[in-house]
Amino acid sequence: MGWLTKILKGSSRRHYHARYGDDRTWDERQYSADDDSSGFDNEEIDHAIALSLVEVDQKGKKVIENEYDSEDDLQCIKSDDSDEDELDEDEIRAIAQQEEDERRAKAQQEEDERRARARAQLEEDEQLAKAIQDSLRVDSPPRYDSGNIFQHFPFFSGYRICAGCNTEIGHGRYLSCMGAVWHPQCFRCHSCNLPITDFEFSMSGNRPYHKHCYKEQHHPKCDVCQNFIPTNSAGLIEYRAHPFWLQKYCPSHERDGTPRCCSCERMEPRDTKYLSLDDGRKLCLECLDSAIMDTHECQPLYLEIQEFYEGLNMKVEQQVPLLLVERQALNEAMEGEKNGHHHLPETRGLCLSEEQTVTTVLRRPRIGAGYRLIDMITEPYRLIRRCEVTAILILYGLPRLLTGSILAHEMMHAWLRLKGYPNLRPDVEEGICQVLAHLWLESEIYSGSGSDVASSSSSSASSSSSSPSSSSTSSKKGKRSDFEKDLGKFFKHQIESDTSSAYGDGFREGSKAVNKYGLRRTLDHIQMTGSFPY
Repeated sequence: MGWLTKILKGSSRRHYHARYGDDRTWDERQYSADDDSSGFDNEEIDHAIALSLVEVDQKGKKVIENEYDSEDDLQCIKSDDSDEDELDEDEIRAIAQQEEDERRAKAQQEEDERRARARAQLEEDEQLAKAIQDSLRVDSPPRYDSGNIFQHFPFFSGYRICAGCNTEIGHGRYLSCMGAVWHPQCFRCHSCNLPITDFEFSMSGNRPYHKHCYKEQHHPKCDVCQNFIPTNSAGLIEYRAHPFWLQKYCPSHERDGTPRCCSCERMEPRDTKYLSLDDGRKLCLECLDSAIMDTHECQPLYLEIQEFYEGLNMKVEQQVPLLLVERQALNEAMEGEKNGHHHLPETRGLCLSEEQTVTTVLRRPRIGAGYRLIDMITEPYRLIRRCEVTAILILYGLPRLLTGSILAHEMMHAWLRLKGYPNLRPDVEEGICQVLAHLWLESEIYSGSGSDVASSSSSSASSSSSSPSSSSTSSKKGKRSDFEKDLGKFFKHQIESDTSSAYGDGFREGSKAVNKYGLRRTLDHIQMTGSFPY
């Protein structure tokens, strides 16, 4: 997965030098009575234009209200003329399907809006950081010999109004900046509301700031160490950002051993402690909340995935053992397997077809001192070949949604072998397996959890009109947290953005075929030709 790198160039913010003086050193043009009368005429003209625009706006509102009234009348007529006969069964299913589609479209729209707001905030941080960068290259003007930035002038001529309090500036000190003049006490920082007495100040949105106030408020901070992100050797502010979570961090954290969560891939903040698993992985506390830790705990989820396949008319008839294992046991089993395609740095699931002995996690470990798992109990499990598939292995310690998507993927491998599909190209076999994992995640995100999973997926993926399987309460987790919902969207994003030829390109080709021809016709074409239909 690619990581975003931000290098800020240029500037959208300027630093200004305040100039203090009196009428004898003022370079701007003098205000006179003619200037004031001219300004008064302009104000009258502006006022007249504003009144005219208000009238036009009121007329527009009346027209819109009339249109709405007409539409309401039309709706009433249509309602009165509608047929009151009862809808038949087909129409009821069509209405239910339409409501489901509208609900999914609304959920997708909300997700797009959230991502757009997050990216807009990231771009705003980038622009503000550019502005901060310019401040590092601006030299401060020399101070007055007296050591006082304000100069007192006993003689003052002309008529000037303070832009802060709108009163006349009399004899004494005044400040000239931002195209106006100010009493020294009236020129204040927009953040702390204290007078700005420095020679240099920062501007944002036509508002003045102390330089340190601006930096504190707008300079991007690292989400890992909580410090201001430093500049690189070229004097530019550079940082990394996660492509989904938009977590910003200093580039140095990629080299200093800062751990990442093995599930969501977020870096461990300095003020947060991640859980250390026995096999060296790190797990954040949010992912730990729904993590599945042993083989027994995973069985209800296994039954739910089987129901999902039944809802697609793809029931797996044979009883295939499901085992949760540690990373070392999974890697050893992969070495003993003749078939299989794996591109990830770490394999998290495996469908076995050979007889061998694997070590499974028998009992859920507990958290001990130093946020480490202790008291894990494992036992050897001898796999016996009774059919083309001997077992499905899943890495322990992953959140429920990630565990389920991996299980749905490996179940598809098992289904293909048990149905006698020929040896397929990696992009075809892994691609269609990723399609099933993506369908399961999608059904979980948009339908919650439970018996509606198979129903929603069946209607979207299969061209047949078969009914879903009966409901089950085996692994209901209740209402999900907002983070778990985002976690499901992240796992979907991982599948969709995968850059590998087998898993990424294969998924995109398979998804395109399923959307066009349906799941059943796509599988039939794969069985006959060994490739996706076009």
